[in-house]
Amino acid sequence: MQLEKLDFMRPVDGVEAFSTTRGEVDGRNAYSNVNLCDYVGDDALCVLNSRITLAMQLGVDLDDLVMPRQTHSCRVAVIDERFRSLDIDRQEAVLEGVDALVTTLDGVVIGVNTADCVPIVLVDDVAGVIAAVHAGWRGTVGRIARAAVEQMCRMGARADRIQAAMGPSICQECFEVGDEVVEAFKKARFDLDTIVQRNAATGKAHIDLRAANRDVLLAAGVPAAAIIMSQHCSRCEHDRFFSARRLGTASGRTFTGIIKRSI
Repeated sequence: MQLEKLDFMRPVDGVEAFSTTRGEVDGRNAYSNVNLCDYVGDDALCVLNSRITLAMQLGVDLDDLVMPRQTHSCRVAVIDERFRSLDIDRQEAVLEGVDALVTTLDGVVIGVNTADCVPIVLVDDVAGVIAAVHAGWRGTVGRIARAAVEQMCRMGARADRIQAAMGPSICQECFEVGDEVVEAFKKARFDLDTIVQRNAATGKAHIDLRAANRDVLLAAGVPAAAIIMSQHCSRCEHDRFFSARRLGTASGRTFTGIIKRSI
């Protein structure tokens, strides 16, 4: 399985962040052969095989691979020893309707699935806290990245020590939206001048989700120099990353994860 490494501005010993790529692409199969998301219509055995392959590649057990069932919420879940002690049904209940995960545990991969939305990984290596965030436009409006930073701080992190990296997501040119979406950002008091452009030919609005999430992180106290935005567009590079806008919602998802290993 080929992984796209995500780099932080300052290297962090023992921490690895990455996004999966689609693997072998077949135009007749919108799931390709690398999809870890189990609620988008893919064959269950194919999903399981992808998860097993990634776990083996990272050198962890399958149970060490943790991802939520996302619903474009602003809910953050903590993955701790209490969570790990739950049976599978109770773990799934905790992960239902969650769009960000935070942990201090070593050897546990936390991550989110996206197909145009912005995946964000966060780390405070001094406190040993990591996070993974799924920020679609609704989650961005709700400032889910701020909620993740706040949860990290409750677990010992400091916002001015946090580093952030964004994985592949839709670029502004590709992200055409209706005026109701622009209005949602306006009501949430985003600076529209920095995140919205109008297509001169169509008059349609295009939002820069990466820049919007960068603004959220900055307002939460994360230093500007510690925020890296991916230059990979999921829709433009749909042969490498999944794009719901290009492939439809019945397609695979790119998994963006982070793991902290004991050193």
